[in-house]
Amino acid sequence: MEHDSNFMKVVTGDAGYVLEDVPHLTDYIPDLPTYPNPLRFNPAYSVVKQYFVHVDDTVPQKIVVHKDSPRGVHFRRAGPRQKVYFNSDEVHACIVTCGGLCPGLNTVIREIVCGLYHMYGVNKILGIDGGYRGFYSKNTIPLTPKVVNDIHKRGGTIIGTSRGGHDTSKIVDSIQDRGINQVYIIGGDGTQKGAAVIYEEVRRRGLKVAVAGIPKTIDNDIPVIDKSFGFDTAVEEAQRAINAAHVEAESTENGIGVVKLMGRYSGFIAMYATLASRDVDLCLIPESPFYLEGEGGLFEFVEKRLKENGHMVIVIAEGAGQELLAESLQSADQKDASGNKLLRDVGLWISHKIKEHFAKNHKMDITLKYIDPTYMIRAIPSNASDNVYCTLLAQSAVHGAMAGYTGFTSGLVNGRQTYIPFNRITEKQNMVVITDRMWARLLSSTNQPSFLGPKDLAEAKKQEEPPTGLLDGENCKDHHQPGRVGTMFNSSALLGCLNCMQ
Repeated sequence: MEHDSNFMKVVTGDAGYVLEDVPHLTDYIPDLPTYPNPLRFNPAYSVVKQYFVHVDDTVPQKIVVHKDSPRGVHFRRAGPRQKVYFNSDEVHACIVTCGGLCPGLNTVIREIVCGLYHMYGVNKILGIDGGYRGFYSKNTIPLTPKVVNDIHKRGGTIIGTSRGGHDTSKIVDSIQDRGINQVYIIGGDGTQKGAAVIYEEVRRRGLKVAVAGIPKTIDNDIPVIDKSFGFDTAVEEAQRAINAAHVEAESTENGIGVVKLMGRYSGFIAMYATLASRDVDLCLIPESPFYLEGEGGLFEFVEKRLKENGHMVIVIAEGAGQELLAESLQSADQKDASGNKLLRDVGLWISHKIKEHFAKNHKMDITLKYIDPTYMIRAIPSNASDNVYCTLLAQSAVHGAMAGYTGFTSGLVNGRQTYIPFNRITEKQNMVVITDRMWARLLSSTNQPSFLGPKDLAEAKKQEEPPTGLLDGENCKDHHQPGRVGTMFNSSALLGCLNCMQ
């Protein structure tokens, strides 16, 4: 049985099987011609047994099940199909990058270009300069394998990026006027929301244009997928800042090193960097509230750790403690061009508060060093594992667009490449669940208090689902409920790809 919407086709089957399928060009343009996949004649792939993906291949969202569990939600498996819906000569593709920088952007661009050219014989590929507004306000950049050959060795994006600038009618007019029929959009949840609106307008106009998204967020806050590209690199690079803070703290009496890492709403980078480092005494993330004064507070713990060890390292995510900061500074909520809340520098604030506390109480002299490596981390090229991941994401997006799929995001689910409907990527945020084992592992690594009072703990536990809820693959919070801690945890959020830390 099928239930259709513009963004998702739901197909149900036996034993509770549900396929949340992505749209296809034939949904609104009937009788499209098909062509044999050029990969049939590609010598590189002639030795691969069963290279083409079967039409019925799907990937389950949950892989931990009970013997009587329903089969549950599945996504369409990514990969090349026997038939394609574009003749290689007619393809005119474009690539756009939006939002903040992230390691791996250039690798994704390179692999889309090289995948289209080498696998499908496509040679008309444009880079849209400077994000969404580049569609209607800037020149395009012709992209060839020669142009992109070495770009994966550089950070940033060679085609530029920006926040905001999304004008749907102008963008789709530009796509139509230029004769573009494949659009590859690389960006975070806001960008993917924009991609969904572009897809809807393309569909409304009846255009044969495939719209494919590639999720980009250094914070790893996009739901459903195992992890986002650039995350591995960010955690690895964060080690350098933590090591520097540790050296500084260790080299002086009562030394404190404070490191601020990315994590506007989700503390994954701070959590994994802390677990990887083993030198961190205190990790603070947006999902876990804390307080400064009084019994069991942060100041008491800092004092205790300094008396025990003579030094300590604090890692804080940029979105942690923003409520305390707002109260302290009485600041109004402001937003950037992407609609993200503009954050005050919590690293500077907490450094000042710690210094002020010890100076006021004359308990001990401390030396505090504050390190903010945010832009150094964002700007580096991706590491080896992220480079491989970027390649798979990019090639999967190319295979999907050539096969006529549209309105989808390319993503890894339980270690398999899939096509995910836009609405599943944009409806929620992936967050650390502080009542889960992964956060417990961190607490046992740092030996820090949870800072949860009895009331907070009861509230966090109350929001948990029954045990079977763990299996539904949701580790998220709604965008419309900014104060709510995520209630369920999934294998993806454990980031099984990060060496299965389960």
